[in-house]
Amino acid sequence: MKNWLFLAIAIVSETIATSALKASAGFSRLWPSVAVVVGYGIAFYFLSLTLRTIPVGVAYAVWSGVGIVLVSLAGWFMYGQKLDAPALLGIALIVAGVVVMNLFSKSAAH
Repeated sequence: MKNWLFLAIAIVSETIATSALKASAGFSRLWPSVAVVVGYGIAFYFLSLTLRTIPVGVAYAVWSGVGIVLVSLAGWFMYGQKLDAPALLGIALIVAGVVVMNLFSKSAAH
């Protein structure tokens, strides 16, 4: 269970770092740039810890699926970037794929 917590920390850190990329204005603003570097550092460290027990394909699928949803929400709330129906449908399909993989695949570490 600890490995899933590590994956969650990695995902949240990556979401913060990715959201700060826009605010960094091409790394021309100090504090958002620091948030990007630190956030990705934390994210990859905790992702590496999860890979001790969770298969890389499963970890990456969860990482990317949840990350897409969280970054999309951050873009919506922080930067006013609205999503249209096809974008929301695509995100829903990604989430559905992650859920199906985790519930039914024998590859997923339960």
